[in-house]
Amino acid sequence: MKNRIIELLSEALPAVDFESEFLFSELDSLGIATILLLLSNEYHISLNASDVTPKNFMTIDSVVAMVESKLNK
Repeated sequence: MKNRIIELLSEALPAVDFESEFLFSELDSLGIATILLLLSNEYHISLNASDVTPKNFMTIDSVVAMVESKLNK
């Protein structure tokens, strides 16, 4: 799942370093909105503004964990 998310997001946001230690600092509001939309569509989950926290966007691993938690609900 992690590799697919990196592939998906890298295609849409090529300037973002998804291996960053603090991914949240790499993103602007449009980047975050793009991530929410892409992941919602890819995994058929509901993501919204309340999911946008530094904890959920700290690293690519935390983004993957957020998606996994939504899938397990």
